[in-house]
Amino acid sequence: MFKKIIALAISAGLLFAASAHADEADVKKAVESVLGKNARVDSVRKAGVLGLYEVVVGGEIVYVDEKAGYLIFGNIVDVKAKKDLTEERKLKLAQIKFSDLPLDLAIKQIKGNGKRIVATFEDPNCGYCKKLAKELVGMTDVTIYTFLYPILSPDSLEKSKNIWCASDKAKSWNDWMVNGSAPAAAKCDASAVDKTVAFGQKLNIRGTPTIFFTDGSRAPGYMPVAQLEKAIAAAGN
Repeated sequence: MFKKIIALAISAGLLFAASAHADEADVKKAVESVLGKNARVDSVRKAGVLGLYEVVVGGEIVYVDEKAGYLIFGNIVDVKAKKDLTEERKLKLAQIKFSDLPLDLAIKQIKGNGKRIVATFEDPNCGYCKKLAKELVGMTDVTIYTFLYPILSPDSLEKSKNIWCASDKAKSWNDWMVNGSAPAAAKCDASAVDKTVAFGQKLNIRGTPTIFFTDGSRAPGYMPVAQLEKAIAAAGN
């Protein structure tokens, strides 16, 4: 995405038709005029540092100066506070409304009282997903919603549909992910898998596993069980 933004900006000469003292609306209009319809400007806001504006384009963050004359790529780090301000914003922007997740499309597992809740998007051929599955075996008092998100290969899609069509989806999933026993070939209406992939793309999920917590925050990648426990507790609070 960044390469496309850079190419578009360079082809336009990086010259924005903005006023000397731009506001959010001016900046948005200027960026859109340069990048054109090939890029989607999601939002514009003051970054709060260096007089810059934060511009979200296609889910990615870039910065523009106050006069809207230059695009700046990269992360802003507050050295004194030891904070990566750009990463913090990315995590904030990646949040969702947990209740919007189509839980009927997920494999549901209840462990113990099931009071704690977590949702994951996983590919059956993802090595880190298998590592996560082994971690989840030892967790208690949690409800796990696993969305089949086959994005790695055609075989991932085939395995996902076989797992979805199994008489016991959770068992079939764990047999493969934890024990290495491949799901038996099965046929049914597996459109839920295709719907999950389409939904995941809308959420800009680019890798597996991706974990969502009840406060809407996401973790893009594997987490060891101790870290996962802390994240679930934090979301619950």
